[in-house]
Amino acid sequence: MNKAELIDQIAKDSGITKTQANDALDSFTNTVVKSLKKGDRVTLVGFGTFSVSERSARNGRNPQTGEVIKIKARKVPKFKAGKEFSTKISGKK
Repeated sequence: MNKAELIDQIAKDSGITKTQANDALDSFTNTVVKSLKKGDRVTLVGFGTFSVSERSARNGRNPQTGEVIKIKARKVPKFKAGKEFSTKISGKK
């Protein structure tokens, strides 16, 4: 499913226009990004938690030359599915 298909489904399910659904989805994603940039977590009970994880600096290898390269430390977004969400996907009760 791509963004346009998701917007169509949100509009259909909630009885709003596609423009309103697009605005709502954009607001949601922008809010999650802003919260993560500040170092906060975003928890949606039953769905999951968005957070930021820190990857430490490390050495890697260039696969073409085998040369050792330094990989900088960085922050990466992370999502951990909630129990209810995981249960619905796996089909287990």
